[in-house]
Amino acid sequence: MSKPKLLVVEDDPALCAQYKWGFPAWRVLIANDRVEAEAVARREQPAVVLLDLGLPPDAEGVAEGFAALETLRRLAPTMPVVVSSGQDHRENMLRAIALGAYDFCEKPADLALLRTVLDRALRLRELEEENLRLAAQPRPSPIRDLLTGDEGMLKVCRTVERLASVSVPVLLLGESGTGKEALARALHEMGTRAAKPFIPINAAAIPETLLEAELFGHEKGAFTGAVRQVIGKIEQANGGTLFLDEIGDLPGNLQAKLLRFLQEQMIERIGGRSQIKVDVRFVSATNQPLEQQVEEGRFRADLLYRLNAVTVRIPPLRERGEDAALLARAFLARDGREFGRRFRGFDASALAAIAAHPWPGNVRELMNRVRRAALMAEGPLVNAEDLELAAPDRAAIAAQEADSEVDLDLRAARMRAERETIERALARSQGSLTAAARLLGISRPTLYTLLDTHGIPLPRPEAGSPAASIDAV
Repeated sequence: MSKPKLLVVEDDPALCAQYKWGFPAWRVLIANDRVEAEAVARREQPAVVLLDLGLPPDAEGVAEGFAALETLRRLAPTMPVVVSSGQDHRENMLRAIALGAYDFCEKPADLALLRTVLDRALRLRELEEENLRLAAQPRPSPIRDLLTGDEGMLKVCRTVERLASVSVPVLLLGESGTGKEALARALHEMGTRAAKPFIPINAAAIPETLLEAELFGHEKGAFTGAVRQVIGKIEQANGGTLFLDEIGDLPGNLQAKLLRFLQEQMIERIGGRSQIKVDVRFVSATNQPLEQQVEEGRFRADLLYRLNAVTVRIPPLRERGEDAALLARAFLARDGREFGRRFRGFDASALAAIAAHPWPGNVRELMNRVRRAALMAEGPLVNAEDLELAAPDRAAIAAQEADSEVDLDLRAARMRAERETIERALARSQGSLTAAARLLGISRPTLYTLLDTHGIPLPRPEAGSPAASIDAV
């Protein structure tokens, strides 16, 4: 296997030579300033970066180093950057971590410690990339391009799979954005008509005056502006499937013509005199209560009986358990690839907001919110604000984090394991941060950062204890 690439951004030739010698497990790339670092990062796409803050032309300060950090984080959000500096280390450490650095090491750095830190950074990146790959994989579902883990939705998929082989009319009932067209297309593609046309038409999107011509076609001269013969959607679907969405918006005169077509499989173009035989599978969909419309006289009862030979009810997204989070991860992975961005996923506030939101627009709304977040998010983790959702309170976020422990999320599993290891190290070292950092193979600044990340309070060794003496040194 080829060695992972390590980009060292350092202007000291002696240190560069030491790093090349001291990291035999890495392919070490050298850059001496910010411009060169950006060029090498773009060209070589290193796995990890070791960045010195004192870079020319500000070798005695840190401004150029922090500018390089921001450039690298913007260029590759998932690329871990380990920062090193010998100046005002605590202030610079806090600022570097706030800007997205993976870790901070004081100079002069111990090579063994640096090797441990770099190895951990590489493992983190590998875990995150594996998590993204798993999130992008299709989940078990009989229907292509439909992701779900909800038993109710899987039952719908199995129903559609069984209905695909028979040409009975199917009525799909569900709110807007629940995937009615995807299911109608599956009925077509999984059946014997897959090689023939699938023709969708939305009754609500076409003015009533044009809808009849769209469905049935017209002859030349049938009305003003009819300068040529036009084949209607029903005729275009001959041998295949016609999907009529929002059928509840169909005007009364067209309901009668559609009923005749369903009974006889014959149509007549507007302005025409001949009957045309067609062989079409008919699938319709609506988000309206057709039975109520029948009672109110707004929809023909005999047409409804023709349409609903089989009715499939599609659950809204809010009733599909963890599907919202499952779909959100898949959409984020897809949009990240399209926009050239690498995301670690959603933070706790985003996951809690996704779980709490009622999703009135269902999957379509979720898709649009994630797509906007993929464009606008500033960091590798998408938060509730990026999704333009209200961030739930801390209790809801804590509950979301607790629920996620049953999820096979690699990053969450790593975070849990890391927290448990830190707590064990603190217990074994009797609260000494120095001893705990030594047990963990990390620096004390790194341990401070991890304590803050996991919300672990700083231990207070008792006065006079060995732990207190060690930390006082």
